[in-house]
Amino acid sequence: MNECYYDKRMDFFYNKTNTDTVDEWTGPQLIVVLCFGTFFCLFIFISNSLVIAAVVKNKRFHFPFYYLLANLAAADFFAGIAYVFLMFNTGPVSKTLTVNRWFLRQGLLDTSLTASLVNLLVIAVERHMSIMRMKIHSNLTKKRVTFLIISIWAIAIFMGAVPTLGWNCLCDITACSSLAPIYSRSYLVFWSVLNLVVFFIMVVVYIRIYMYVQRKTNVLSSHTSGSISRRRTPVKLMKTVMTLLGAFVVCWTPGLVVLLLDGLNCTYCGIQNVKRWFLLLALLNSVMNPIIYSYKDDEMWGTMKRMICCSSEDKSQDRRSSRIPSTVLCRSTDTSGHYIEDGIIQGTICGKGDLGDKGNS
Repeated sequence: MNECYYDKRMDFFYNKTNTDTVDEWTGPQLIVVLCFGTFFCLFIFISNSLVIAAVVKNKRFHFPFYYLLANLAAADFFAGIAYVFLMFNTGPVSKTLTVNRWFLRQGLLDTSLTASLVNLLVIAVERHMSIMRMKIHSNLTKKRVTFLIISIWAIAIFMGAVPTLGWNCLCDITACSSLAPIYSRSYLVFWSVLNLVVFFIMVVVYIRIYMYVQRKTNVLSSHTSGSISRRRTPVKLMKTVMTLLGAFVVCWTPGLVVLLLDGLNCTYCGIQNVKRWFLLLALLNSVMNPIIYSYKDDEMWGTMKRMICCSSEDKSQDRRSSRIPSTVLCRSTDTSGHYIEDGIIQGTICGKGDLGDKGNS
């Protein structure tokens, strides 16, 4: 019967797996990673909070697609928390961690990845339901969307806890991986292949939907004289989610391939030299997503800008209200009605931005 090592610290497992002074960063390398990590995390917290607040504030975003988009922003926010925890528990500190603390460190990262991945998969289903009917938004009820969001996080938490629940090598040292010294190589192979297969499926689904929309749009454009912007709206939303998916695949695939190679016990692949940089690349995905939202969606950018502008405007007017009368009030006039597909060119101040809110959504 194999001996189990639940009471050992991580230095025991690092030594057993013959890892070359893993995570012992020194000098400029450590400083660069920590500086970039700190900047990225601050940006992740602020930008994704703005995205969530924009969806809550603007009633034009009260549709299943945007609820799921806000949940993706929440997953990115969670990824920032996971990385902050990692920064305080990496480097020389790694070898001093207990088994449970190391499981928590990795579990947070795995949970954030799974939450983003499953959320993108659900968005793919939502887009399929709506686009195949040539609608801007699906008919999912709020109850169903809430259930989906709860399910996404339940799956993410479960997948992040799988190694803790037993799929590890604490009782079989020979099966331990190099990158994750208490993870079984079989689990890394399962984890990597599962995620890569889901990547491939989503890419195929989005390409199929995009081709369908383009074909239908071309047919409609030759037989109808309706609004060009209205015909382009499904295509614009598809471009947004395809850009999000593309960024996710590009940022996470290298890290998953490295984990797969480690799971396959590739001793000559040099994975130790690149793993930390691929981790930073994965973190970069949570930085890119809010930029994609605002760049691809004029209404999202306008709402975020008005929130920032109104906040600074309120502070400025508090300071000079006794001298300068306010001629333009920053106010929210979001009402239910039609979503303006191509967006309205937003003003550079709150008053101009609010003019864009006065339509029916």
